[in-house]
Amino acid sequence: MPRIFSVTPIHVDPDELDRRRHRYNELAPAGVTVELVDAGPSAPLQLASDADLQASEKAVAAAFADAEGYDFLMPDCVLDPGVPEGERGMLQIVVEQLVADGHRVAAVTRNQVIADELTRKVSEYGHDDTFLGVAVLDLDLAAVADGARWNTAMRSALDDLGARGATAVINGCSAVDVDQTEGGPLVVDPVADALRLLAEKA
Repeated sequence: MPRIFSVTPIHVDPDELDRRRHRYNELAPAGVTVELVDAGPSAPLQLASDADLQASEKAVAAAFADAEGYDFLMPDCVLDPGVPEGERGMLQIVVEQLVADGHRVAAVTRNQVIADELTRKVSEYGHDDTFLGVAVLDLDLAAVADGARWNTAMRSALDDLGARGATAVINGCSAVDVDQTEGGPLVVDPVADALRLLAEKA
């Protein structure tokens, strides 16, 4: 079963790194191991500007350059920063499978900068025709570790995206535990889906 090396897109403190590691351990299918490391002090503290996105890309790519002996290199980020040539990041893996399954896809993100980059990546992956856009939740960084606040903000967005025709909504943050809802679009946890799909591929 696969060994996956992952890097945070931002510089996080030890407690947050442990929280994210625990989340991967909980979500990983049997036999899949994930080694998650912090991107380090050269990475931004959050993704709030184009400069932050560029710094994140460089920090993750640098960490991947030193990784050896892994089956997959996958950033801990739905924006797929720093993905090495020949690899597929979390967003690409998940979007491709959702489209193959016949879904009309949308997403939610914390802020507009992340929304714009996610939209750009989906277009780069060739799925403009099945992508219905991003709802921005306007949440601060602290909400990433506060699942209750994130999910409360996401509920009204799901109603709007469902009304637009979305059948699957990607949660645009890899570090949030999301709730499923009844009667609306499928809520996609990109970490859970990517890990499952990589395990099936191995």
